[in-house]
Amino acid sequence: MTKVEWKAGNMLYPLPAVMVSCGTKPEDYNIITISWAGTVNTDPPMVSISIRPSRHSFNIIKEAGEFVINLTNKELAFAADWCGVKSGRDVNKFKEMKLTPVPASKINTPLIAESPVNIECKVKQVIELGTHHLFLAEVVAVNADEKYLDKSTNKFDLRQTDPIAYLHGSYYTLGENLGRFGYSVRKKKEKRKEAGKEI
Repeated sequence: MTKVEWKAGNMLYPLPAVMVSCGTKPEDYNIITISWAGTVNTDPPMVSISIRPSRHSFNIIKEAGEFVINLTNKELAFAADWCGVKSGRDVNKFKEMKLTPVPASKINTPLIAESPVNIECKVKQVIELGTHHLFLAEVVAVNADEKYLDKSTNKFDLRQTDPIAYLHGSYYTLGENLGRFGYSVRKKKEKRKEAGKEI
Protein backbone atom coordinates (compact mmCIF):
# COMPACT_ATOMS: atom_id res chain seq x y z
CA MET A 1 0.00 0.00 0.00
CA THR A 2 1.43 3.37 -1.05
CA LYS A 3 1.02 6.43 1.19
CA VAL A 4 1.26 10.07 0.12
CA GLU A 5 2.50 12.53 2.73
CA TRP A 6 0.75 15.89 3.04
CA LYS A 7 1.72 18.86 5.17
CA ALA A 8 0.47 18.77 8.75
CA GLY A 9 -3.16 19.76 9.03
CA ASN A 10 -6.53 18.90 10.54
CA MET A 11 -7.78 15.76 8.83
CA LEU A 12 -9.77 14.22 11.66
CA TYR A 13 -13.11 13.62 9.91
CA PRO A 14 -16.06 13.19 10.03
CA LEU A 15 -17.02 15.65 12.76
CA PRO A 16 -20.31 16.68 14.34
CA ALA A 17 -21.87 19.80 12.84
CA VAL A 18 -23.35 21.56 15.87
CA MET A 19 -25.07 24.89 16.40
CA VAL A 20 -23.82 26.62 19.53
CA SER A 21 -26.24 29.14 20.99
CA CYS A 22 -24.93 31.90 23.20
CA GLY A 23 -25.96 35.11 24.93
CA THR A 24 -27.77 35.61 28.22
CA LYS A 25 -29.95 38.55 27.10
CA PRO A 26 -32.30 38.50 24.10
CA GLU A 27 -30.42 41.33 22.41
CA ASP A 28 -27.22 39.26 22.60
CA TYR A 29 -28.63 35.90 21.48
CA ASN A 30 -26.55 34.36 18.70
CA ILE A 31 -25.76 31.05 17.02
CA ILE A 32 -22.40 29.88 15.74
CA THR A 33 -22.05 26.65 13.77
CA ILE A 34 -18.88 24.72 14.48
CA SER A 35 -17.51 21.26 13.82
CA TRP A 36 -14.63 21.48 16.27
CA ALA A 37 -16.54 20.16 19.26
CA GLY A 38 -15.90 17.06 21.28
CA THR A 39 -16.25 15.00 24.43
CA VAL A 40 -13.33 15.25 26.84
CA ASN A 41 -14.40 13.72 30.17
CA THR A 42 -17.01 11.45 31.73
CA ASP A 43 -17.15 12.43 35.39
CA PRO A 44 -17.80 15.28 35.55
CA PRO A 45 -19.22 15.25 32.02
CA MET A 46 -17.20 17.74 29.98
CA VAL A 47 -17.03 18.91 26.37
CA SER A 48 -14.92 21.29 24.34
CA ILE A 49 -15.47 23.74 21.51
CA SER A 50 -12.83 25.68 19.57
CA ILE A 51 -13.56 29.19 18.31
CA ARG A 52 -11.50 31.89 16.61
CA PRO A 53 -11.28 35.09 18.73
CA SER A 54 -12.45 37.08 15.69
CA ARG A 55 -15.86 35.39 15.69
CA HIS A 56 -18.78 37.39 17.09
CA SER A 57 -19.77 34.57 19.46
CA PHE A 58 -16.30 34.35 20.99
CA ASN A 59 -16.63 37.32 23.36
CA ILE A 60 -20.29 36.54 24.09
CA ILE A 61 -19.34 33.08 25.33
CA LYS A 62 -16.20 34.24 27.11
CA GLU A 63 -18.07 36.95 29.03
CA ALA A 64 -21.10 34.81 29.85
CA GLY A 65 -19.09 31.72 30.75
CA GLU A 66 -21.72 29.43 29.28
CA PHE A 67 -23.17 28.14 26.02
CA VAL A 68 -25.46 25.45 24.61
CA ILE A 69 -24.42 22.82 22.07
CA ASN A 70 -27.46 22.08 19.91
CA LEU A 71 -27.19 18.90 17.84
CA THR A 72 -28.28 19.16 14.23
CA ASN A 73 -30.13 16.89 11.82
CA LYS A 74 -31.10 16.79 8.16
CA GLU A 75 -33.90 19.30 8.70
CA LEU A 76 -31.48 21.78 10.29
CA ALA A 77 -28.69 21.37 7.71
CA PHE A 78 -29.53 24.57 5.79
CA ALA A 79 -29.83 26.65 8.97
CA ALA A 80 -26.62 25.14 10.36
CA ASP A 81 -24.68 26.09 7.26
CA TRP A 82 -26.21 29.58 7.09
CA CYS A 83 -25.42 30.27 10.74
CA GLY A 84 -21.84 29.22 10.05
CA VAL A 85 -21.22 31.67 7.23
CA LYS A 86 -23.22 34.67 8.43
CA SER A 87 -22.12 36.90 11.30
CA GLY A 88 -24.27 37.75 14.29
CA ARG A 89 -22.83 41.27 14.06
CA ASP A 90 -24.94 41.77 10.93
CA VAL A 91 -28.01 39.57 11.30
CA ASN A 92 -30.32 38.05 13.90
CA LYS A 93 -29.78 34.37 13.18
CA PHE A 94 -32.71 33.14 15.25
CA LYS A 95 -35.06 35.44 13.37
CA GLU A 96 -33.64 34.91 9.88
CA MET A 97 -33.63 31.10 10.16
CA LYS A 98 -36.97 31.00 12.02
CA LEU A 99 -35.38 29.21 14.95
CA THR A 100 -36.93 29.38 18.41
CA PRO A 101 -34.90 30.38 21.50
CA VAL A 102 -36.33 28.67 24.59
CA PRO A 103 -35.16 28.86 28.22
CA ALA A 104 -32.55 26.38 29.37
CA SER A 105 -33.01 24.52 32.66
CA LYS A 106 -29.71 25.33 34.39
CA ILE A 107 -28.17 28.32 32.58
CA ASN A 108 -29.29 31.63 31.10
CA THR A 109 -28.36 30.89 27.48
CA PRO A 110 -31.29 29.76 25.31
CA LEU A 111 -31.71 26.37 23.70
CA ILE A 112 -32.70 26.03 20.05
CA ALA A 113 -36.15 24.42 20.23
CA GLU A 114 -35.85 22.80 16.80
CA SER A 115 -32.70 20.89 17.80
CA PRO A 116 -33.29 17.26 18.88
CA VAL A 117 -30.74 17.49 21.70
CA ASN A 118 -29.50 20.54 23.64
CA ILE A 119 -26.43 20.32 25.88
CA GLU A 120 -26.16 23.06 28.50
CA CYS A 121 -22.54 23.92 29.30
CA LYS A 122 -20.63 26.06 31.81
CA VAL A 123 -17.12 27.15 30.84
CA LYS A 124 -14.41 25.93 33.22
CA GLN A 125 -11.29 26.96 31.31
CA VAL A 126 -10.25 28.78 28.14
CA ILE A 127 -6.99 27.70 26.55
CA GLU A 128 -5.30 29.92 23.96
CA LEU A 129 -3.88 27.65 21.28
CA GLY A 130 -3.13 29.90 18.31
CA THR A 131 -5.77 30.49 15.64
CA HIS A 132 -8.44 29.14 18.00
CA HIS A 133 -9.16 29.20 21.71
CA LEU A 134 -10.39 25.99 23.32
CA PHE A 135 -13.35 26.31 25.68
CA LEU A 136 -13.47 23.45 28.18
CA ALA A 137 -16.90 23.23 29.73
CA GLU A 138 -18.88 21.09 32.14
CA VAL A 139 -22.21 19.72 30.96
CA VAL A 140 -24.82 20.77 33.53
CA ALA A 141 -27.97 19.53 31.74
CA VAL A 142 -29.11 17.73 28.60
CA ASN A 143 -32.50 18.34 27.01
CA ALA A 144 -33.90 15.85 24.48
CA ASP A 145 -36.94 16.00 22.22
CA GLU A 146 -39.51 13.61 23.66
CA LYS A 147 -40.65 12.37 20.25
CA TYR A 148 -37.36 10.49 19.87
CA LEU A 149 -37.79 8.64 23.15
CA ASP A 150 -38.42 4.90 22.84
CA LYS A 151 -41.35 4.39 25.21
CA SER A 152 -40.67 0.67 25.64
CA THR A 153 -37.05 1.09 26.77
CA ASN A 154 -37.21 4.72 27.95
CA LYS A 155 -34.04 5.37 25.94
CA PHE A 156 -33.36 8.19 23.52
CA ASP A 157 -32.87 6.94 19.95
CA LEU A 158 -30.51 9.46 18.38
CA ARG A 159 -30.52 7.59 15.07
CA GLN A 160 -34.15 8.57 14.53
CA THR A 161 -33.22 12.27 14.52
CA ASP A 162 -31.37 11.82 11.20
CA PRO A 163 -28.12 13.43 12.49
CA ILE A 164 -25.62 15.03 10.13
CA ALA A 165 -21.84 15.08 10.09
CA TYR A 166 -19.30 17.43 8.54
CA LEU A 167 -16.71 15.87 6.25
CA HIS A 168 -14.02 18.01 4.62
CA GLY A 169 -16.31 20.90 3.67
CA SER A 170 -19.57 19.00 3.11
CA TYR A 171 -22.51 17.81 5.21
CA TYR A 172 -23.65 14.18 5.21
CA THR A 173 -26.31 12.09 6.87
CA LEU A 174 -25.15 8.94 8.60
CA GLY A 175 -25.17 5.61 6.78
CA GLU A 176 -25.29 1.92 7.56
CA ASN A 177 -25.07 0.66 11.14
CA LEU A 178 -22.00 -1.60 11.22
CA GLY A 179 -22.39 -2.81 14.79
CA ARG A 180 -22.64 -1.71 18.41
CA PHE A 181 -19.65 -0.95 20.62
CA GLY A 182 -17.93 -4.23 21.49
CA TYR A 183 -19.44 -6.21 18.62
CA SER A 184 -15.96 -7.33 17.51
CA VAL A 185 -15.46 -9.38 20.68
CA ARG A 186 -19.06 -10.19 21.58
CA LYS A 187 -19.24 -13.07 19.08
CA LYS A 188 -16.07 -14.61 20.47
CA LYS A 189 -17.49 -14.55 23.98
CA GLU A 190 -20.70 -16.17 22.78
CA LYS A 191 -18.71 -18.88 21.01
CA ARG A 192 -16.73 -19.58 24.18
CA LYS A 193 -19.94 -19.92 26.18
CA GLU A 194 -21.35 -22.32 23.61
CA ALA A 195 -18.12 -24.32 23.64
CA GLY A 196 -18.27 -24.50 27.43
CA LYS A 197 -21.78 -25.93 27.35
CA GLU A 198 -20.72 -28.65 24.93
CA ILE A 199 -17.87 -29.87 27.15
